[in-house]
Amino acid sequence: MPVIYMKTIKTIQISPIDNVAVALHPVVKGETIETGQAAVTALEDIPQGHKIAIRPIKNGEDVVKYGFPIGHATEDAAPGTWMHTHNVKTNLSGEVAYTYQPNLHYPEPVEPETFSGFRRKDGRAAIRNEIWIIPTVGCVNDIAKNLVKENQDLVTGTINGLYAFTHPFGCSQTGADHAQTRKLLAALVRHPNAAAVLVLSLGCENLTHEQFLEELGEYDANRVKFLTCQDVEDEYEVGRTLLKQCAEYAAQFAREPIPVSELVVGMKCGGSDGLSGITANPTVGRFSDMMTARGGSTVLTEVPEMFGAEGFLMNRCVDEKIFEKAVDMINGFKNYFFSHNEVVYENPSPGNKKGGITTLEDKSCGCVQKGGTAPIMDVIGYGDPVVTKGLNMLYGPGNDLVSATAMTAAGAHLILFTTGRGTPFGAPAPTVKISTNSQLAAKKKGWIDFDAGTVADGESLDSAAERLLKLVIEIAGGRQTLSEQHGCREISIFKDGVVL
Repeated sequence: MPVIYMKTIKTIQISPIDNVAVALHPVVKGETIETGQAAVTALEDIPQGHKIAIRPIKNGEDVVKYGFPIGHATEDAAPGTWMHTHNVKTNLSGEVAYTYQPNLHYPEPVEPETFSGFRRKDGRAAIRNEIWIIPTVGCVNDIAKNLVKENQDLVTGTINGLYAFTHPFGCSQTGADHAQTRKLLAALVRHPNAAAVLVLSLGCENLTHEQFLEELGEYDANRVKFLTCQDVEDEYEVGRTLLKQCAEYAAQFAREPIPVSELVVGMKCGGSDGLSGITANPTVGRFSDMMTARGGSTVLTEVPEMFGAEGFLMNRCVDEKIFEKAVDMINGFKNYFFSHNEVVYENPSPGNKKGGITTLEDKSCGCVQKGGTAPIMDVIGYGDPVVTKGLNMLYGPGNDLVSATAMTAAGAHLILFTTGRGTPFGAPAPTVKISTNSQLAAKKKGWIDFDAGTVADGESLDSAAERLLKLVIEIAGGRQTLSEQHGCREISIFKDGVVL
């Protein structure tokens, strides 16, 4: 849903039917604000990102933001009242039956720009030319780290870096968890940003070499090397020999012009606040539409943060088959919560609430703004690759590092990460931090790559999205994100079952 601006400097009424406005900047008690319909005097202080009633709201009546109910009032509220967790509760409960009523809007095609990237031998595009070490089990994590530390001299020429992505799994797992770990790690080995990969094993783990080869499928033996530490006398000596071979292979690649249409971009939010759905997320949504217009691909995940905002997404599925896949994904994730006797709808974190997000519907309506308005072309599973151009939905949780890892495994060349509170982490794919407010961008200059808080001060979403596209092309062409500069790169694997 496009954001409609009806605002003063201080507040925004996102939709004409909303009965609350959002404070773009702090509003003090007694201050009069102009909404799209009437002047309202604040009855109490309203922090930035928080909601103020602009019409009388009765006990039990829906609180409407984004043109959508985000919960109900638990007491009568006069115009000017601060509307938050103390007087608003969720409306959500259980599974929902959905009906497919397609409403599809395709962006006008645009000739894609080019970026300076790497062309792999299988034809895929890449934006980094790195050597990755992927441990199959947590027992060899420190060996992987030491191999990285001791072999930095191999990072020369067009090779952008040598990195290890450690994790605690690969052994003492059963069933779906074991299969999920195997699938995720194999997907990372196939990632195009990795010019060459050393798969590092111990030798006695559940995730055997034979299992991993079966999961990986056909591969280029010049690109992917294997080392089982228990099979050799000195794993560091053998590891260096194999990494030298990886470096020789990676060194042959050089940057060349590649159309933006070949990019896959993940879209994620974390540490969200009340401005996330007004500034940064809609900016990313406009960017997603621009990528679709250029024939590129984007990925939207965080399934629990779609709960309550499915109406913005479901009828944009390109056909009924994709719609059914989306329904199964949404309700399947709810059943995941129920199977663990967890409450589905108490999602917003303490930081979210401090930033102005009140209910899961409130959070979700802001979250899905990252999906823009283009049709949803496919729904893919955890560890599965993006194979369809356009906007894709990916099965995964809201957890920042787990979902960013899942998007990387799906083939995202880079990830756009919006935040209102700030976070320093990075996924294996370059992770672009986008602030929802300019105060954060000014405070955390070492974290934030792009300030979308300018939208709160009047910059149009189209202008902000164009700035973001320019930055993405620069990063695809080799400009490092701040998380890359600080060495913030790690993975986290989705886990559900027991540990033996």
